[in-house]
Amino acid sequence: MASLPLLASANPLPFVILCLVLGLVVGSFLNVVIHRLPKMMERDWRRQCVELEGREAPAEPRYNLWTPASACPACGAPVTALRNIPLISYVLLGGRCAACRAPISLRYPVVELLSGILAAYAGWRYGATWATLGVACFALALVTLTCIDLDTQLLPDSITLPLLWLGLLFNVGGTFADLPAAVWGAAAGYLSLWGVYWLFKLATGKEGMGYGDFKLLAAIGAWLGWQMLPLVILLSSAAGAVVGITLMIFGGRHRDTPLPFGPYLAAGGVIGMFWGASWMAAYLRWGVAG
Repeated sequence: MASLPLLASANPLPFVILCLVLGLVVGSFLNVVIHRLPKMMERDWRRQCVELEGREAPAEPRYNLWTPASACPACGAPVTALRNIPLISYVLLGGRCAACRAPISLRYPVVELLSGILAAYAGWRYGATWATLGVACFALALVTLTCIDLDTQLLPDSITLPLLWLGLLFNVGGTFADLPAAVWGAAAGYLSLWGVYWLFKLATGKEGMGYGDFKLLAAIGAWLGWQMLPLVILLSSAAGAVVGITLMIFGGRHRDTPLPFGPYLAAGGVIGMFWGASWMAAYLRWGVAG
């Protein structure tokens, strides 16, 4: 792996702590993205439908990732900066709104903590290099996509497509895979699930997954290279099957109820990024040789 220095650091601990803090802060912003981006997409779709009908879209209050300011969904009380400190504010407030005492979803601190841990691990694993920045972008984007897919069964193009191109750009210098492997990984990632989609549809007349899954696996392939895709697909398929069967047996979930596949692809992508090379090497060393 080619990796150019990002910062000069003899002692890795300060850099790891910096990555942790930045990951927590970014995780706080990701909670905003997870909550607002699907709503922004819905507003845009409604506007497009109205325009296609030849009518003028009604004026709506400005709504994006920055406006309006964060507020309690129960009472509308503004979330001040002191009440928006990652993890700390949640603990000090006892997991409840300071104004109305309505419970705050546990997802907020979980996303912040997971983002901080992933960023810190990236800093520890790859050191003060550009690879750490790339891994953090990759992992935190997957966290965001996971939560959005769980909520809405959507994988927004505004995240998956930039993630794909960013993976190719990082691999121009062979940071995680050589460029030809990254390009083939993007193509193979998309076409493999596209092929499964059409085989399933031809056999059953139903759609087994969405196009967002194709784009997500293409993005993972662009970052990790085509060689890592079998491991990612195996891990995600196994995890999805186990969770799906468990929900049917113990959760009363019907077999025809859609199950988002994005979270399992994301988990496979993170595992592939951090441990895929060592797992593949161990398999080749012990599995094939044995």
